[in-house]
Amino acid sequence: MSFVVNDSHVESFSAVAFQHDDWIIKQAIALLEERVFKDATGPRLNQPQAVKDYLRLKLVTEPDEVFGAVFMTSMHDVLAYEPLFRGTIDSTAVYPRVVVRRALELNAAAVIFSHQHPSGCTEPSSADRYLTEQLKAALALVDVRVLDHIIVGRGAPYSFAESGLL
Repeated sequence: MSFVVNDSHVESFSAVAFQHDDWIIKQAIALLEERVFKDATGPRLNQPQAVKDYLRLKLVTEPDEVFGAVFMTSMHDVLAYEPLFRGTIDSTAVYPRVVVRRALELNAAAVIFSHQHPSGCTEPSSADRYLTEQLKAALALVDVRVLDHIIVGRGAPYSFAESGLL
């Protein structure tokens, strides 16, 4: 007795497996959202690792750079997570004016920035460091604190705060 598997069956099995993986990833994001943003009245960000995990799941599969922010109240209650800018495979244009305007619209008192490096390297570039300083200075003018800037790539996300860069 012999079995013949044609290419179309193998290809359709791969497509089903890929769809199942996507479903698992979406479920993981939903669970992390529930854990991090569990209270509609404003959950507190008191678990930095959960925030990094959430941002990693949100950004790691993006083919191009995406710059986003978690906007918070003065007590670090979450107001919103928003992807603010989309770029190319190795850069994105970020405009401090837009970030400040959005923080004011949400009446945010604090923010955590995030973006991913499609290359996989999580080390911040000199442009990343400069941008973070620009945003920090612009937001300080309107009393919004920058708590962290997290870079997502291969492996553990890079935290500006944990590395002493803020």
